[in-house]
Amino acid sequence: MSERQEAARERTPTGVGEALVSQTMPLRPSRVWSPELVTEEHPDGSIVIYQTGKLPPYPKRITEPLLTWAERAPDRTVFAQRWALGAPGWRRISYREMVARVRALGQALLDGPASVERPVMILSGNDLEHATLALAAMHVGIPYAPISPAYSLVSKDFGKLKDIVRDLTPGLVFAADGDAFAKAITAVLPENVPVVLGKGEIAGRECLAFDDLLNTEPTRAVEAAFDRIGPGTIAKFLFTSGSTGSPKGVIQSNGMLAANQAMVADCYRFLTEEPPVLVDWAPWNHTAAGNKVFNLTFWNGGSYYIDEGKPSPQGMDETCRNLKEVSPTWYFNVPKGYEELTRRFRHDDDLRRAFFKDLKMMMYAGAGMAQHTWDELERFALETLGQRVRLVSGLGSTETGPFAIAGTDPQPESGNIGIPARECTLKLVPTSGRLEARLKGPNITPGYWRRPEQSEAAFDEEGFYRLGDALRFAVPGDASKGFLFDGRVAENFKLDTGTWVAVGPLRAALVDHFGAAIRDAVIVGEGQDEIGALGLPDIAECRRLVGRKAEVLDDAGVLSHPDLRQILQERLTEFAAQATGSANRVCRLILMETPPSIDAGEVTDKGSLNQRAVLANRPDLAAALYRDDDPRLILA
Repeated sequence: MSERQEAARERTPTGVGEALVSQTMPLRPSRVWSPELVTEEHPDGSIVIYQTGKLPPYPKRITEPLLTWAERAPDRTVFAQRWALGAPGWRRISYREMVARVRALGQALLDGPASVERPVMILSGNDLEHATLALAAMHVGIPYAPISPAYSLVSKDFGKLKDIVRDLTPGLVFAADGDAFAKAITAVLPENVPVVLGKGEIAGRECLAFDDLLNTEPTRAVEAAFDRIGPGTIAKFLFTSGSTGSPKGVIQSNGMLAANQAMVADCYRFLTEEPPVLVDWAPWNHTAAGNKVFNLTFWNGGSYYIDEGKPSPQGMDETCRNLKEVSPTWYFNVPKGYEELTRRFRHDDDLRRAFFKDLKMMMYAGAGMAQHTWDELERFALETLGQRVRLVSGLGSTETGPFAIAGTDPQPESGNIGIPARECTLKLVPTSGRLEARLKGPNITPGYWRRPEQSEAAFDEEGFYRLGDALRFAVPGDASKGFLFDGRVAENFKLDTGTWVAVGPLRAALVDHFGAAIRDAVIVGEGQDEIGALGLPDIAECRRLVGRKAEVLDDAGVLSHPDLRQILQERLTEFAAQATGSANRVCRLILMETPPSIDAGEVTDKGSLNQRAVLANRPDLAAALYRDDDPRLILA
């Protein structure tokens, strides 16, 4: 079999017949909700959808369950991390130990300059010190803000970090490694802001040691501060990616986060019956892991194993090593991570067995999952267990906590995001020929930190948060069957014929069709007669497609190689031939040879392209799509 044939086989989805057969196979038991939905059609054309009934009573302070589990299961691990990357054994913190650490560090925070107006800022990524400081700050009512490490370690001008420091006015800053973060701290932080380091030092600046703060003797002031916390008390700030301007600090109140966890427990009811075991790499400066997965752990008495791997060919070595040692019961990843996992499952039966051993549910979010990845996950579960494992998705945002719309029903294919959570009301408003989603509930942010005008603009006249996404019914007119993502409202555009192009679904379908050769794409064509795309290539996969000839080529040589261009032209032609009309027919493709810039807002630290930022920053490249003599152009 040729490399090209093998690549085609790997990206070919399971046949419809096989997918339907899999739906008849037994499902591994995992108790979930049995919702009843109400659908109201209003005279203005809007549709309002919500579940009947209320959530059971739940704590209104986000760290309260941590105290409860410290009494019920004091010796159970709450957070664990390897002693060092690649090293054997885990450094564990039990519930009892974590509460003691939280109280000591909480006292240190109360003794210092940090406050609601001068929050704690965490610059570094996921580790045990980050977890402890986050819980301690929330426990005593001092907000904290986890910041994308890329703003310190990848950025060249620290522009976004400077904007965040200006808006946040931090009273204390933590970084795991002074040596790594010294340049950013020196560039953006005033000298009077205390800096706490896990290790290392910053030349010319006196810093506090994290371990020294842990030796603080707690007083009654800690519990007094905890007692003063109410649902409206700010727990943390999460900053949006800032891809269309400077990052905005999204307020996360205790009530908002607590309601979110009550909604999660109501939906995934098996979490309350067996403490979850989690192995997770996703960054805590994002809402999916930093809110949902982080809080889900101690809300349900679970154990969180910090995975220092990443969903990349290199980073997956560490992730797979961790998964062989710790079998998760609930697993979250982005589609790219699942794609990398399925590649390993094909050749590593021990990994596959360990992964599925105790697994009750797989969840993906952040992007659309390629159908071939979905099919392989279903197949590997059946081969390993003789049962299917729930494979689900959902939709939310930093402003929704993030849990807002969730799916639990088994599906034959990827894409269904489910229905609104209990006590979260979904309103669909006709906009530009699509249904714009808006949400209201106790899980919604009160607004943006120190941004009153943007806070007001985020909500409509009825108090619904404008999600910015369009949705469509999975089964027309039947909300109980869930919804499909129908693109970002602001990204959609019209061709010169007046035909609307739904960018989100088209982008996902294009990337799916190209297999792993293109990681992401920007859809172009406003005012044109046909659609083009700027593709973000996966260099490793492109090298594999070129084969041995790529060994002596640099990246530019690989991307311009005739063999690769022929493969991509064939795939583009196939994709165009499947189109049902001009609104989903992509006829032109140019690969982006220059990597997207995080400073220019073209890419988030998760690696997702920002459509508008790329088009604004690269108008010449977008224009080249419509010059038939451009040597970079690939035509269907």
